[in-house]
Amino acid sequence: MKFSIYSVVLLSCALLANSASAQTNTPYTFNRAPLKQNVYAQLPIGSIKAKGWLLKQLELQKTGMTGHAEELYPGKNDLGKDSDWLGGSGNGWEKVPYYVKGLVALAYTLDDAELKAKAQKWLDYTLDHPEADGKFGPTKMKDWWPRMPFMYALQSYHEATQDKRVIPLLSNYFKYQLANLDKEPLFEWGKARAADNIEIVLWVYNKTGDKDLLTLATKLKQQAYPWDKIFNQNEFLYYGDDHMPKHMVNVSQALKFPIVYSQVEPTPAFSQGMQRGIEHILNNAGQPTGIGSGTEFMSGTSALQGVETCAVVEWMQSLESAARVDHSVSIGDQLEKIAFNTLPAQYSRDLHNHAYYTLPNQVQSTPGNHGFNQDYGNGIVLSPYSGFPCCRYNMHMGWPYFVKNAWLATPDGGLAVSIYAPMEINAVVANGSKVKIDEVTNYPFNEQIALNLSLDKSAKFPLNLRIPAWCKKPQVKVNGVAVAAVKAGDVLALNRQWKTNDKITLNFPMNVAVTKQVNNGVSVERGPLVYALKIKENVKVSRTYQVSDFKETELSPATPWNYGLVLTGPAANNFTVVKAAMPENPFEQDVTPIMLKAKAKQIPGWGIDHKGSAAFEAPYSPTPSTERTEEVTLVPYGSENLRLSVFPTIGQTNWANKTFKQTFDNNAIKDLVIYGGGWFAKDNALHCASNGGNSSGGNGPKMIATGTNFADLEYSADITINSPGDAGLVFRVTKPSIGADAYLGYYVGLNPTKGTIEFGKADGKKWTVIASEKFAVKLNDTHKLKVKAKGNKFEFYVGDGATPLLTASDDEYKSGNVGFRAYGAIATMDNMDAKAL
Repeated sequence: MKFSIYSVVLLSCALLANSASAQTNTPYTFNRAPLKQNVYAQLPIGSIKAKGWLLKQLELQKTGMTGHAEELYPGKNDLGKDSDWLGGSGNGWEKVPYYVKGLVALAYTLDDAELKAKAQKWLDYTLDHPEADGKFGPTKMKDWWPRMPFMYALQSYHEATQDKRVIPLLSNYFKYQLANLDKEPLFEWGKARAADNIEIVLWVYNKTGDKDLLTLATKLKQQAYPWDKIFNQNEFLYYGDDHMPKHMVNVSQALKFPIVYSQVEPTPAFSQGMQRGIEHILNNAGQPTGIGSGTEFMSGTSALQGVETCAVVEWMQSLESAARVDHSVSIGDQLEKIAFNTLPAQYSRDLHNHAYYTLPNQVQSTPGNHGFNQDYGNGIVLSPYSGFPCCRYNMHMGWPYFVKNAWLATPDGGLAVSIYAPMEINAVVANGSKVKIDEVTNYPFNEQIALNLSLDKSAKFPLNLRIPAWCKKPQVKVNGVAVAAVKAGDVLALNRQWKTNDKITLNFPMNVAVTKQVNNGVSVERGPLVYALKIKENVKVSRTYQVSDFKETELSPATPWNYGLVLTGPAANNFTVVKAAMPENPFEQDVTPIMLKAKAKQIPGWGIDHKGSAAFEAPYSPTPSTERTEEVTLVPYGSENLRLSVFPTIGQTNWANKTFKQTFDNNAIKDLVIYGGGWFAKDNALHCASNGGNSSGGNGPKMIATGTNFADLEYSADITINSPGDAGLVFRVTKPSIGADAYLGYYVGLNPTKGTIEFGKADGKKWTVIASEKFAVKLNDTHKLKVKAKGNKFEFYVGDGATPLLTASDDEYKSGNVGFRAYGAIATMDNMDAKAL
């Protein structure tokens, strides 16, 4: 990490090594030895109060999802009075802990008596009914996992109230864990999400000094999935039918696993594992807003895949936890990008509804099948009941945890800012001095931030300010005097004698930039905000509920959406920034205070996919259009529930139409887009992952080289089929989308179950066999499969023989992409080679 230094006091090695004992008269608990030192501490919940637009989000959450959750979900297996978390006969499992975790954080962040009362009954019952052996929670629940999120609720509650029941309850529970984990080890969700458990174990250790807790932390690490190895070596899809390591919510929660455990074992595998994992995820499954796709399994870079609300809030919490241990600027940059874009996009504008999944290009929000590996009929529809139940309980922590982790206490008596937004911070610094910092800003909707200080007495302490890496010319002033050597991507350490009425002003100029996305398209960014086409909505209320003002709504576009951007020269020159007055809620597209104007053309052939449920992927860029040039408006991604954020660009397409080769050496996959299933490189070959755990998404994964366009061609690859089903080559493919037969084009595959080579075609909805021939295919044997296509004549070869094993004719599809497809099979592909004839 880089630091810029201000004033005569430098951050020396000795200062960085300060431990909890180095500062006296502090209310904050820092890491005890032998844990890693120079780790920051959370300010007690309630120390940071939201203001402005951020406060509005919390208030909407109270009058919306969180404040009415118990009315919306009153069943005994949900949040009702007969919940087993209240001693009743229900089975609330993770639902209650998820909800209470967010509820407590919201209640004490807002200092709201009504919400506190809602939380208190859940907290009191748990705190007052521990079992003799140390367990807490429902007696009949034998799962370690649901207790993990409830411990976060207890942590927040203790921070706010110092309730003397919390630490003894957790200490006794951890003794129970240590005594019982060997005979009842972590499994499934608990095995995947053990970082939650470890984080609270270390928190209690720093309170009590009980060294048995370090033993417990190590045991939990040993029983968990090896996330350090998974993240460092990109092994998410290496686990066959075990879907836990590729489940994106698990991955999002586990992001913090290496960095949390690095406090115990500060090796590079742990200290660097999270950032290495994020790099792999964004390379394989990145979305424009800086998060990985997951529906529910890791789903590739397609703009037709989405992100689950649970994954959003868990990814945010992982970054929030990481910021205390690793003070890299990139963590705050990543957190802001997700919080300001992905998080609000998951909710309705009034925070009454959520969507289980949201897509980068989501031009309608209606019921239907998408081909996701875990599909739900209303999975992209705004509703209190969208998709699977988990997200409607877990979503409540998103904004409150963002607030409570924005500023951190440092062991040397100072403060560090991780993320910027309008807030008021009350903290203790410099051996007991009290400071209030009024953070006045409309950031990220403008570029200026003012930090106004009030102290009970003058005090000397450091303020560590994150300077975003995206900002090319950041400026910082203290009491009107410019600070020298302020650099993007650094932490600026302001260490001086502070007094009341001191003022720090930060200016982070925001330039428009474009980032390459799927199909050579682009996303548009300005500062931490991602922008999307402004689409007006037709709103249909499809269901109402007994709880007032809550309803399921379907959205369809009321204005055209199929635009490509006309870009010439430097990116910033193609956009005009339009500013307006700051509204109460900037995440409403009609009143958002910042918009971009750009030139664009409609692309008439780009429409809704074969299932009628989503748009086709953006055409490969550049793509031609003869339509007139129009001016379009782009608004912040989080201000819309319908959006187009991956744009094609207008121009003449540069197809790969002579040759295209992939050897997958060095486990590199280039220019191939996933349209179903999981695909990964291992041992210098491409693998179609196991479909295990896939309950609804079909058995037809495809991976398409969308930048290719071959008519007459010779195309071959080595195919190894490792389980029953078939796998092979697709060619002359157009309009691919998610699903087994969701494309126009041809397929030839080997089927060891039938003992055949089979040739056929898909029309977007169904598969038609054209010709087949008997051929003995053994599982795990590798065969070179080759097609020669000239006009309407096709020849198919297996091995290096000169005589085709199968011939056929068909004249429906003339040209298109090449790629791979499997159906029901786990398969390996290698040495992909296409050339024009």
